Amino acid sequence: MTHVTSTSLISRRTMLKATGAVGTVGAFGVGTTLAAPPASAASGYAHPGLLHTGTDLARMKSKVTAGAAPYTAGYARLTANRHAQSGWTPNPQTTITRGGSGQNYAILYNDIHAAYQNGLRHRVSGDSAHADTAVAILNAWSAELTTLAGNADRFLAAGLYGYQFANAAELVRDHPDFELDRFKEMLSGVFAPLSDSFLVQHNGAVISNYWTNWDLAAMACVLATGIFCDDKAQVGRAVDYFKHGEGLGSIRNAIPVVHDDGLAEWLEAGRDQGHALLGVGLMGTFCEMAWNQGVDLYGYDDSRFLKGAQYVAKWSMGGEVPFTANTRAKGAVNGWSGSETVAGAAGVDPAMTRPIWAMIANHYTKRRGLSASYLTRIAAKSSPEGGGGDYGPNSGGYDQLGFGTLAFTRDRSTPSASPSAPASGAAPDPRPQTGASASTSTPPASGKDLAATGSTDVVAWSATAGLTAVAGGLLLLRRRDKAARGTAE
Repeated sequence: MTHVTSTSLISRRTMLKATGAVGTVGAFGVGTTLAAPPASAASGYAHPGLLHTGTDLARMKSKVTAGAAPYTAGYARLTANRHAQSGWTPNPQTTITRGGSGQNYAILYNDIHAAYQNGLRHRVSGDSAHADTAVAILNAWSAELTTLAGNADRFLAAGLYGYQFANAAELVRDHPDFELDRFKEMLSGVFAPLSDSFLVQHNGAVISNYWTNWDLAAMACVLATGIFCDDKAQVGRAVDYFKHGEGLGSIRNAIPVVHDDGLAEWLEAGRDQGHALLGVGLMGTFCEMAWNQGVDLYGYDDSRFLKGAQYVAKWSMGGEVPFTANTRAKGAVNGWSGSETVAGAAGVDPAMTRPIWAMIANHYTKRRGLSASYLTRIAAKSSPEGGGGDYGPNSGGYDQLGFGTLAFTRDRSTPSASPSAPASGAAPDPRPQTGASASTSTPPASGKDLAATGSTDVVAWSATAGLTAVAGGLLLLRRRDKAARGTAE
């Protein structure tokens, strides 16, 4: 088997862009290739068609009605969650702030999860009270919200809550009382522009300043809101960034080294377990939403995501994994500069989990019929998966919508190699068939808004004397000698 490695995470185009030689918006469109999207009454996209298609929702309903395991256990976690109760009262705000003073973003994520959970509960139970509750929440926010504010964390708010809002609304978009056009305006005017801007400009930082999950949150928002609003150009930008993006969230930058044993290093495993799990969950979410519109990113680049997810699953369960030391540049374009070196995978708590594994494991083992022993084991360990409110009170417990045991458990299907989409008029089920700690110091005040990672996070910096940040930043990966690498199952 060939040993593949990405020797640099920063392309020449990035370095030109950082010095102003390349226009910003135009950098996205080059090379975008999308599978033909499925036919869907006048829109070009199938609805529902983000994390859940009509076929998915029908499967959940029929399995729960029949009392089938593990769907019933997954549904029990949903009905027990306080956010899934009809009559939830929304608390819409004109401005949501994440990062800095006046933070109030917990109001938003609690209401989003209440809308999503009530919408999902309605789809399974048929109880209209839950649909009415979801619609009331969504309408209240689209009538009120105009601004996302705060320090750099406002980009996280846009990304995480933008993709979640779109998924909650997708469940009830045909409800007669849902203000669909107004909700589209909110997504297109408040959430998507910040995420688009981040992927182009990275808040004025060098390209490797922000860890993988920042890009992935923005990518998920751009894709989800593009599908929801039937914006093909926006969807094209998101898919192209996944394949060719210059930041650390694109597939080869997030998973820079593929080993002969079939595992591929997840870059953020050198940071900490929580953020690595967040990143895997976001990439899985991105791949699932694309898959449901006929775009196969799960299998892209010889199923690179499978190899990275297997790596994180093994590592999270306490297994030994290889890690290639790397140094990444940090700082502001034409401003201060520094670096951070990571020499090994961070320590883990095998008890830590997020509701991310059922979706990924079921895709590779059931849809594609592939062997994925670590994914299978960690998904079983995490089952039945809950959702927002089941994984602690802080924002990290609300980064994923969850309930994967209910939503993504599926029977094994017969895969084929290429994507396909239903013919016009067909049912809308558009599936392709196919460590170490870093040294730290405080950055100068002029860079204080560049890399906040949440109100309780400590950002690691290394202001290395004599380091010059190469036009946009350069992350170099050094191959370890093959003999030093461990083996995996």
